Amino acid sequence: MTGFKKQPAKLKLAVFAIAMLCVATIFLTISCKNKEKVIPVSPPGYDLNKPVKYKMPDDLTEISGFAFYKGKSDSVYAEQDEEGFLFNLKLGDKKANYTKFGKSGDYEDVAICREQVIMLKSDGTFFTFPFSQARTKQVTNVQKTKGELPEGEFEAMCADEKSGQIYVLCKHCADEKTSKSSSGYILKLQPDGTLKQSGSFVIDVKEIERLADKKRVPFRPSAMAKNTFTNEWYILSSVNKMLVVTDASWKVKNVYPLSVTIFNQPEGMAFDNQRNLYISNEGDQLSAGNILKFGFIK
Repeated sequence: MTGFKKQPAKLKLAVFAIAMLCVATIFLTISCKNKEKVIPVSPPGYDLNKPVKYKMPDDLTEISGFAFYKGKSDSVYAEQDEEGFLFNLKLGDKKANYTKFGKSGDYEDVAICREQVIMLKSDGTFFTFPFSQARTKQVTNVQKTKGELPEGEFEAMCADEKSGQIYVLCKHCADEKTSKSSSGYILKLQPDGTLKQSGSFVIDVKEIERLADKKRVPFRPSAMAKNTFTNEWYILSSVNKMLVVTDASWKVKNVYPLSVTIFNQPEGMAFDNQRNLYISNEGDQLSAGNILKFGFIK
């Protein structure tokens, strides 16, 4: 009789062991699947969670773009989206000098290429002037280029010093289906400072959604920069705090989420000639604008 009483207990123990094994297997499977979907925190060589922060002077609270001259980070050339001024300062300065180049307007980005400063207005109009006048009181020789881009809104621009080409991404254009792709345009800098469209490219938004593991990503490029050491393109989308990295042919390689506590409103981006990455944030009534430096990690 004793053997018969012990048998159910052994059976219960076996069933319990099998159940626990099944539960462990399920959790292991889920864990493996989740690991496959983990989005990298930062691109190789950078830690986007550990910036060096430089506050901008009051004039640059609404900094929306900046550039370095030939990759030299000893001076920053920046603009804000209200005045037709090009500001210049050193990182950490409490005041910035400025040069007047045009009337008030919604200016979104700046690039320096082959001794020319190129300013981008949100409607796709360009203002170009010699870099030699970047520190004067007022620019006297400004070239205006209009009509080379389709109707739309533009915020992201980058210049290639070697080729003399200017790259612009559309934030929202009337002739594109932004739910599937994002349109980009290539312009050639002419000897007289004007720009002429010489090509176009497309970024696959569906691939961004796949890599981010999200549906209906509102991809709205707010800044772009080229990592000349890897020939990769870095693209910011401020509206959803996202950094997209593509190869030289604009094929999306990876997507990196940005911390909302670090990136208040990322609107500008550039690399220096030491491979360091810089991203600017617009400020507001409560906080100053800033430029964040992410040192290259070897």
